[in-house]
Amino acid sequence: MTQFSRRRFLSAATVGVASVGVALGSGRTTLAQADSPRGLTIRGNEFLLDGEPFRILSGAFHYFRTHPKDWRDRLLRMRAMGLNTVETYVAWNFHQPYEEKADFTGWRDVAAFVRTADEVGLKVIVRPGPYICAEWDFGGLPAWLLKDKDAPLRRSDPAYERAVDAWFAELLPRFVDLQATRGGPIIAMQVENEYGSYGDDHAHLEHLRDTMRAQGVDSLLFCSNGATQEALKNGSLPDLLSTVNFAGDPTGPFAELRTFQPDKPLFCTEFWDGWFDHWGEPHHTTDPAQTAADVEKLLEAGASINFYMAVGGTNFGWSAGANLSGSAYQPTVTSYDYDSPISESGELTEKFHKVRDVLAKYTTLPSTPLPATPRRMPAQRVAVRESVPLMDALDALSTPVRRTTPVHMEALGQSYGLIHYRTRVRGPQGTMGLRVTGLGDRALVFGDGKRIGTFDRNQPYHTVDFTVAGASSTLDLLVDPTGRVNFGQGLNDPKGISGKVLLDDEELSDWEIRRLPLDNLAALEFGSGDTPTGPAFHRARLHVDTPADGFLAFPGWDKGMVWLNGFALGRYWSLGPQVTLYAPSNLWRRGRNELVVLEMERTGDRIEVRSVPDIG
Repeated sequence: MTQFSRRRFLSAATVGVASVGVALGSGRTTLAQADSPRGLTIRGNEFLLDGEPFRILSGAFHYFRTHPKDWRDRLLRMRAMGLNTVETYVAWNFHQPYEEKADFTGWRDVAAFVRTADEVGLKVIVRPGPYICAEWDFGGLPAWLLKDKDAPLRRSDPAYERAVDAWFAELLPRFVDLQATRGGPIIAMQVENEYGSYGDDHAHLEHLRDTMRAQGVDSLLFCSNGATQEALKNGSLPDLLSTVNFAGDPTGPFAELRTFQPDKPLFCTEFWDGWFDHWGEPHHTTDPAQTAADVEKLLEAGASINFYMAVGGTNFGWSAGANLSGSAYQPTVTSYDYDSPISESGELTEKFHKVRDVLAKYTTLPSTPLPATPRRMPAQRVAVRESVPLMDALDALSTPVRRTTPVHMEALGQSYGLIHYRTRVRGPQGTMGLRVTGLGDRALVFGDGKRIGTFDRNQPYHTVDFTVAGASSTLDLLVDPTGRVNFGQGLNDPKGISGKVLLDDEELSDWEIRRLPLDNLAALEFGSGDTPTGPAFHRARLHVDTPADGFLAFPGWDKGMVWLNGFALGRYWSLGPQVTLYAPSNLWRRGRNELVVLEMERTGDRIEVRSVPDIG
């Protein structure tokens, strides 16, 4: 999605669905006519599904942001809201974080997600990218594309398109037999994602379209863009449906779409019913009554809608993205609740009820009772009794490599985590100014093991005083990335150090570099005693009688990453606005549970498990 940017519908949508003997939005239909076209098609200004008029009442739900054991629960809540379709992106880097065979098992079984949607009576719209934005790290592109930090992306570049073609060859065949054209639930797929806000390389869009068709995708294809003539012109193909994305009153955006495409259905493929948050900025909400009023205007216009988002989710682990405002870097928080009708933890919000009341005028709601709020953990405080300094654990966590100059983590085959750089500086040289270029995103600086400063990419000209009093001194830089840019022209956003380390403008060389993906913490040797300051791992254990949803808070802590029973929940930061991290019930165990916290700065004396979320 981009970063900027009433009359009851009784007509043929309801009559047509009745003629095939099912309610709007139910599962597969029995065709009224044996020779009716299969799947979603277009007739003038309306959609047809299996030959009968169909209005898309859809909501976005990202399978990669919700624990798979909660998929069915959230999909049922969408049906209860009155929706007949679910839309999801496919995050390439979720399936293929490293340049090896893609993973479609367990949580990553996107075909199982589609089948589950079908079982609860929802049609499916798939947006396979390869770029998705979504406030997701690198817009869903895999980090290994940045081995060359200047690699061309999202354009007609042979190397990029070869990588995309290989990915699509693994992904798309999994959807072919699930298409509505074959009797399945997938009714449409998107080509790229809001390309008009990035470029105008129509040859690249054509390549993606042709690749999808060659892989067996015969569903309706569309291009979605911002509601301006420039975005629509740059990001559309003349043979595909154009759709628009916006928030608020639909009148202006639909007028733009009508100007560009006068003879096809109106479809808002992202109706922004909320917004996302950056660290250190206010929490975003939208008024439920105003949202419902705007939805009613949209439906009165005879349009189809996809709520973005219908279901909030979580940027687990290192998956949160970032934005650029000018040159200012804005990392996204862990929660992707988005002020959605269905919250990150499954709560049916005021917005859910107000929007549902509007949808009830245009479709038949399920007769089953509304789902209850998922069970939540009782509040408790957890003491932290074991720790190990990160700098003492370097040998346990990583094997060093040597390079003449610092290199970014992707050049070393690392996608996520931290990265450490060390060199020795000859002396004596007195006190000099240390500076770093090409930093992604924040570096703690140590001289002879003592913390002497911090670098931040938002302060590119900042210097740290570094003193070499004896024959030599050791310089350590521990780099903490906080998400790759996911939107706009700054996509090439390598992590670690991709530039130079300068001491009084002289470049330092001969570096020992340690990759710290932190995907296995089993080698850590925790000890009791005084709590260390600075970057350190801390371990706490707690007993749970009955697993349920919990919300973890870190009063007195500053910035770090949390693991629950070995699963990376995500980042916390005292900057806010997010206070608690969502820990879904299926990550907890009956009995003993383990929390590991990597704190970069200041350690609190406890961790709190809360029964209600606080995202600002």
